[in-house]
Amino acid sequence: MARVDTRRFADEAWSTLRLALPLITGQLAAVGMSAVDAVMAGHYSADVLGAVAVGVSLWSLAVVTAIGLMMALPPSVAQLVGAERRAEIGPLFRQALWLALSMGLLLFAAVHWLAPQVVRALHVDPRLWPQVTEFLHAVSFGAPAIACYFALRGVSEGMGHTRPTMYFGVLGLVLLVPLDYVLMYGRLGVPALGAQGSGMATALILWAELCGFALYMRRARIYDGLHLFKRPEPPDLRALGALLRLGMPMAFSLLMEAGLFVAAALAIGRLGADVVASHQIALNVASVTFMLPLGLAMAITVRVGFAVGRGDTRGVRYAGYSGIALTLLTQSFSTALMLGFPHAIAAIYTVNPRVIALAAQLLVLAGIFQFSDGIQVASAGALRGLKDTRVPMFITAFAYWVVGFPLGIYLGFWHHLGARGVWMGLIAGLSMAALLLFARFVRRAHRLNLVTDGG
Repeated sequence: MARVDTRRFADEAWSTLRLALPLITGQLAAVGMSAVDAVMAGHYSADVLGAVAVGVSLWSLAVVTAIGLMMALPPSVAQLVGAERRAEIGPLFRQALWLALSMGLLLFAAVHWLAPQVVRALHVDPRLWPQVTEFLHAVSFGAPAIACYFALRGVSEGMGHTRPTMYFGVLGLVLLVPLDYVLMYGRLGVPALGAQGSGMATALILWAELCGFALYMRRARIYDGLHLFKRPEPPDLRALGALLRLGMPMAFSLLMEAGLFVAAALAIGRLGADVVASHQIALNVASVTFMLPLGLAMAITVRVGFAVGRGDTRGVRYAGYSGIALTLLTQSFSTALMLGFPHAIAAIYTVNPRVIALAAQLLVLAGIFQFSDGIQVASAGALRGLKDTRVPMFITAFAYWVVGFPLGIYLGFWHHLGARGVWMGLIAGLSMAALLLFARFVRRAHRLNLVTDGG
């Protein structure tokens, strides 16, 4: 067994953390937008909170599809940087923009016209239908913006420039608070639009973030010489095919995980507005804490990609293992928070005592799966750095839909545990994914044979 160089391990962990901190901040700001929606909706009414909860669940499927496809960019760009082939980044980016724009338009159509029909087909509480539809119609206009935004982010993050993600994520959150308030509650001469106002505010902020990020990349010196915004070449089927082969399994994997939570939300939607509201609160808190390991996973992808590009076999192992170790530290904090203060956290979102009590029960369960969630996302990030996406796709499909969801439905509805039973299924699915993805990275990392051992 090879001797572990503790200094190199620590140096790699520090490099990963420096890359990850802006990403974590940016991701926290992004999920903070959902938190703002949830808090404002919760103080508007339980029905509006329930409508926003269901609407956000379906909208998130579009978001993760766009993110998954554009996640082909960070490892591709990182490997080009590691191999000192920077001249190839610009053409790759412009082809990715063709893909992002096409996917954004398709997702707009799906969210605007198809998603409201799905709500009715799944027998969600009929009281929520009108406001869910209004939310989806409004937020759908942000789909092209978010797809193109993640193309910009993918290039910047793949180069190791992660601070712009933080800048524009925080800016979007700051702008959303007053805009959400005005459109939801009706201020400055605008009528109170409730859930529809929430969707409109989100879409407008997404376009603002895209425009700001594009302007920044055109003017910042760190992108000089890449010619990112040169006149675009026509779509190149070969280049687009390469992006799709890498991105589609990642999009599918994210859909498997997001779909698990969406399906859980829709199943819980049959249990009434209070239960839906409690689920949304617990899920929102878990989503906020998930941004810590997710930001680390994105940084792990880049660090592993750098090592692959320069032919550094041992560097791949140090990047992966040090990142996973950091993730375990962040998850310790999240677990302590949820297990220690569930009622106090729930009370931030609502004053309804029944919703607080139900949400506190779910937050305890969310605290239990923090370690599994962290390990699975960090391991997946390391595998993305190796451009290993196909097998992880099958792993996530199995873990979430063969293990997690059926068990959740069985416990929740056959054993009458309600939302708690569904969340127990989430724990099982995430734990299975963590075990299999980590084992996959260990196997790949120790069978890898690049140009040099990285000394």
